[in-house]
Amino acid sequence: MRHRHFLKLFSAGAIVLSAVAGPALANPVVLFDLNSGKILQQQDAFKRWYPASLSKLMTAYVTFRALAAGEVQLDSPIKVTKHSAAEPPSKMGFKPGSVMRLDNALKMMLVKSANDIAMAVGENVGGSQAAFADRMNAEAARLGMTGTHFVNPNGLYSPDQYTTARDLAVLVMAIRREFPQYAPWFSIEGLAVGKKAIPNYNLLIGRYPGADGMKTGFVCPSGFNMIGSATRNGRTLVAVVLGEKSAVSRAETAAKLLDQGFDTPAAGSATIATLAPYGDTVSPNDMHDEICKKKAPDEQSEAPPAAAPKNVPKSPYQEKLDHVPTLVAVGLGGATGPAPKAMLDQGGQEYADVPIPSWRPDRPAPAGGDPTVTGSAAQGDQPVKVAN
Repeated sequence: MRHRHFLKLFSAGAIVLSAVAGPALANPVVLFDLNSGKILQQQDAFKRWYPASLSKLMTAYVTFRALAAGEVQLDSPIKVTKHSAAEPPSKMGFKPGSVMRLDNALKMMLVKSANDIAMAVGENVGGSQAAFADRMNAEAARLGMTGTHFVNPNGLYSPDQYTTARDLAVLVMAIRREFPQYAPWFSIEGLAVGKKAIPNYNLLIGRYPGADGMKTGFVCPSGFNMIGSATRNGRTLVAVVLGEKSAVSRAETAAKLLDQGFDTPAAGSATIATLAPYGDTVSPNDMHDEICKKKAPDEQSEAPPAAAPKNVPKSPYQEKLDHVPTLVAVGLGGATGPAPKAMLDQGGQEYADVPIPSWRPDRPAPAGGDPTVTGSAAQGDQPVKVAN
């Protein structure tokens, strides 16, 4: 039964009520107007959450800032390192040493959610994973993303990589306001890599009227995350949804929020900028057991299941597009621009991609000499199959 649901918004010490028709939600959400920043609905907006591949939005933002600063150009070469090539799926699967244009790399990162390409972008633009993560955190601090910390550019699980729904809303506003020229990249329906077509994991694109962005994410501890935006009659709304149970349910939840928002005139004074922190802001929510111990492997994937369960109507966000999707061709080569400044030493020479030597197998490793492995190689934006 539909009923009127009142959410308490805390702003400047006052309680502001925002009424949006719809059922209560069980996970962090924020629905806001992109132009005004006004919040239409929110719940657990400051709850610490693992971002998964929503991290790639910050990777894109740092790279957009580097482009604006002249550190790199759209046709600059992005080289796949041994480290980036070894990242687990979802990935493009290009061999170490492969080179592509930066703009193609960003499109593969945003549409395919390719972990190897995101790492390659970070290493090339920042000089190393650690240096790029420092830049991600510096930008987060500058933007006022007070509940966010990054350690990698692709969002593969780390207990030290976390964010909040409110902070993600801040990031979305920065991307869309500061770099409108790249907005079309977030609404690409699919990529063409040779003869292979790769659909966008954002199931709203091409299905929800007015959908124009932005990104999805999944690792077992985070559940299924999504940021969906849509524009109607000049009004752009953005839904941030964290911790859903499946790729389909996150799209359905985002669509319902957007529907409710478009049906409701902007009310109240609380904005993304003025919303004061509340609730538990330091305890992370871990959905690993619920998502990855109770579901079949094919349900632990960014891709929606091929068929709906028996006796359950197929979601409109599982249906094939009702039109021939527009594919954007991407691939290797064509990188005729200057190398990223971070990849050049003071003499203008490229650093060699030399792997760190391992300990001699005929001698015992020293204490602390073993590599630290965080998370699982089976996690990340999936499916496991790659495009070679």
